[in-house]
Amino acid sequence: MEYVMDRKDSLILTAIEILDEFGIQGLSTREIAKRQGVSEATLFRHYNKKSDLILAMLDFDSKYDSDIMTTVKIKKLKLRAAIIFFINSYAEYYENYPAVTAVSQAYNVLACDPQFAGKVKNAFFAKLCFIQEIIMEAQKAGELSRGIDSESLSYLIWGSFMSICLNWRFNKYNFSLKECTLSTLEMTLDSFEIK
Repeated sequence: MEYVMDRKDSLILTAIEILDEFGIQGLSTREIAKRQGVSEATLFRHYNKKSDLILAMLDFDSKYDSDIMTTVKIKKLKLRAAIIFFINSYAEYYENYPAVTAVSQAYNVLACDPQFAGKVKNAFFAKLCFIQEIIMEAQKAGELSRGIDSESLSYLIWGSFMSICLNWRFNKYNFSLKECTLSTLEMTLDSFEIK
């Protein structure tokens, strides 16, 4: 049986491609409709305005977050394995769908707009807080020193990954995001684990 993509999902994916190519300034309903081969009126039947489509893109991006977090919890992994699984899941996802990195890379701009600020802030802090929770559990289990500031280490881990993603985008995806990310993550974790 052939899978037929829902029109709303198709519009979101097209919007992500345009965001990736032209940035938030180039994301227009006219271009989305043109690429979809529909009128702008058809687009507006699904999303009343451009901001609704941007909110749907943010929801699309956040759905993956909750799926990964749920998987990590179900697996009940130890610190190193949990963080590696979490970050590696994003690296693999982004390598398979590079355009989606444009969504999280646009957080800075979107956070300045009151329509999007709440969603962007929630998505950003959900990832950081999740990493911080893993770190605190590892401290309780004796895998990490209690003297390490869990918040700072979560910034270091997620911030490193986002910097590598940005570099990967700047370099037109010409190196393995997964390999670069995992080597950086391994080095970071080696520095903080109790031996």
